Amino acid sequence: RKSKITASRKLLLKSLMLAKAKEEWEQDQVDKQGEKERYLAERITPLRTSGLSFSQLQDLCRELHEKVDIVDEERYDFEAKCIHNTREIKNLKLKVLDLRGKFKRPPLRRVRVSADAMLRALLGSKHKVSMDLRANLKSVKKEDTEKERPVEVGDWRKNVEAMSGMEGRKKMFDAAKSP
Repeated sequence: RKSKITASRKLLLKSLMLAKAKEEWEQDQVDKQGEKERYLAERITPLRTSGLSFSQLQDLCRELHEKVDIVDEERYDFEAKCIHNTREIKNLKLKVLDLRGKFKRPPLRRVRVSADAMLRALLGSKHKVSMDLRANLKSVKKEDTEKERPVEVGDWRKNVEAMSGMEGRKKMFDAAKSP
């Protein structure tokens, strides 16, 4: 199917539309700038500080501070209203989701997977080595450790006297070497 408009005609129309849109956008920017200047001219009168005494300047500063306080109060009120509205919107969205229907999440079950099965699932056919993690653990027998260390009960004061000084250190060193 061929279009009724040629490619050159399409290009010409497209460029004309873009030019018109650009003109409208520039005009809109000029209008916004003019409106901003007009609003500022209404709200803010130009300051005339020349020829004022010190007390008059102080009064002017007080007036300006009062205006700033009023604007800050208005800004705070607007922020509070905005926060309140966003909270309300969030709550209403949650209510809408609740009204649409409840979504049940299935209870998750614990699945026991061996290391081999996990590696097979992750690596697929590349997995060739079987891992037996328990075989690599060192086995320790509790009875052997108790037999190795016979508990000597004696007078602790004799032990302290025997181990004091250089002779005691030599005995400890020899004792560590012997087993």
